Amino acid sequence: MRRWLPLTAVCLGTFMLLVDVTVVTVALPDLVRDLDASFGAVQWVVDAYALALAALVLGAGALADRIGHRRTYLVGVVVFALASLACGLAPGASALVAARAAQGVGAAAMFATTLALLDGAYAGRDRGTAYGVWGAVAGASAAVGPVLGGLLTEGVSWHWIFFVNLPVSAVAFGLGARTLARGRPSAGGRVDVAGVVVFAAAAGCATYALIRAAEAGWSDVVVWGSAGAAAVLLAGFAAVESRTGYAMFDLALLRDRAFVGVLLAGLLLTFAAFAPLAYSMIWLQSVLGLGPVGAGLTGLPMSAVAFVVSAVSGRALHGRRPGLVIGGGLLCVGAGSALTAGLVQGAAGWPALVPGGAVVGVGVGLATPALGAVAMSLVPAHRGGMAAGAVNTCRQLGFAFGIAALGSVFAAGARGILHARGVGDAAGVAHAVAGGQTPGLLRSVPPEGRALLEGAARAAAVSGVRASFAVAAVVGIVAGLLVIALLRAGAGGNKPGGAPVDQTRDRRTPVSP
Repeated sequence: MRRWLPLTAVCLGTFMLLVDVTVVTVALPDLVRDLDASFGAVQWVVDAYALALAALVLGAGALADRIGHRRTYLVGVVVFALASLACGLAPGASALVAARAAQGVGAAAMFATTLALLDGAYAGRDRGTAYGVWGAVAGASAAVGPVLGGLLTEGVSWHWIFFVNLPVSAVAFGLGARTLARGRPSAGGRVDVAGVVVFAAAAGCATYALIRAAEAGWSDVVVWGSAGAAAVLLAGFAAVESRTGYAMFDLALLRDRAFVGVLLAGLLLTFAAFAPLAYSMIWLQSVLGLGPVGAGLTGLPMSAVAFVVSAVSGRALHGRRPGLVIGGGLLCVGAGSALTAGLVQGAAGWPALVPGGAVVGVGVGLATPALGAVAMSLVPAHRGGMAAGAVNTCRQLGFAFGIAALGSVFAAGARGILHARGVGDAAGVAHAVAGGQTPGLLRSVPPEGRALLEGAARAAAVSGVRASFAVAAVVGIVAGLLVIALLRAGAGGNKPGGAPVDQTRDRRTPVSP
């Protein structure tokens, strides 16, 4: 059993940081009430963490390759714990958003090193088993978040969704310090500070544009200004990386069709599988009146299925074609989202989320461990932090973009219903419904008009949830087909008939000096 202690240390950190991606979704109505938060602030409470994690994990991976994966992981655990304490003590929405961003910094250091630490600790079929268990934890964690968040929010208060990280962090740090190998960091080299800053700015501008569009509409000049800035900064990032000798991301990897497919899969998997959860939780609590525990439990089938499938697939699919495994997982995610969109109709309640959620869980369970396995097989061992960072960056960007984009989709779907029912200020009411402010909205109108507005708000929320899952379905299905095409050559890259996923083979020659 001692040989699995490094896996336990890594999985504890992974579970903690990924649970925190979605744990706040079930607490959003309470946050809106307690902190008097706006629709935009609600989105940023979720996105500040995901965006900081996404923007920094690539740089953290490159840094870890230079100073050591174990050291980077342990520092990340400490930063994450301190930021979690600040989140729990936050007196207002702005302070909470800032603390969530700090959490993302620590999470980035942990997330960037997990795959490299596992790669250094295990070999052969043990490595496949380790990836399977890690994938089970990673795949189930985001889905477990709403369940855990509901229990803590309803049983104690929303503050404890952050305080609970402190004892877990202590165990993860102690176990990691004792069992994780120190490894041999690459010699020399500087940290690509310019690349980190420019990439973070590009990701921030893109996310801000999507969130702003949900509030002000796509005709707003600030939306297009932010989107344009994101494009310019992304081009600047490419220029910086192509001219530095210590780039945090090797642009030559983008010539590898398999690696591009893995990045695309990571980006769109979290978009399609997890971003709709935030808006379904708002619908369940602020419109249908479920408590945090009841709302969170609706995600239990998804998390349970994802855990079981990931745990089994890590070993059972060892040596299988990665395109079919990852692409098939994405197709399952798309099918599950389509099923949910079809069931959320009229007077539908929480049972409408369960069948599709279970199908999505199958997809998450298939794709998650295979993503890590393929990414690590495409680079030499000393660039493992960069590869893991690139994949995990795309995963978290997919969630951040999904929250922001589906906020616009939800609001647009709700607004159409409200217009059709003749509700005044349909746009404002739609944003209130999307932001979890329906109870306050209903209390603000005279009793004689409350029943009509309540019926309209319910119909609007159903329309918004249905539209969100419909978009997620399209994203999942299109992504699955693209990934199958891109990974047709297997983990061997662009070679026809490339090798299947195999964690026992040696790394390829570095793609660049």
